[in-house]
Amino acid sequence: MSTVAVTDDTFDAEVKNSDIPVVVDFWAEWCGPCKQIGPALEELASEYGGKVKIAKVDVDSNPNAAAAMGVRGIPALFIFKDGQVVSNRAGAAPKAALQSWIDESI
Repeated sequence: MSTVAVTDDTFDAEVKNSDIPVVVDFWAEWCGPCKQIGPALEELASEYGGKVKIAKVDVDSNPNAAAAMGVRGIPALFIFKDGQVVSNRAGAAPKAALQSWIDESI
């Protein structure tokens, strides 16, 4: 399983109404730290398989979802469980740190 591209229109269906926990990455093409964590998130999406969904929201194309979440800087990561935010963090981090954050939160 790979990451899922989410838009303003699909945010509720893909994230808030998901049966499994969702990690949402708010990112942009021009953002260096966003590109830095991209490969780690792709690997984690494969490793978690059907247990955790990893969604990516391009803030330039989808400003409403980012505004609704109060995103001020990117990358901004949120974990949703049962439609609610259970944890969030900002900035780039190594894969191991992202994995332990996800494991602690779900």
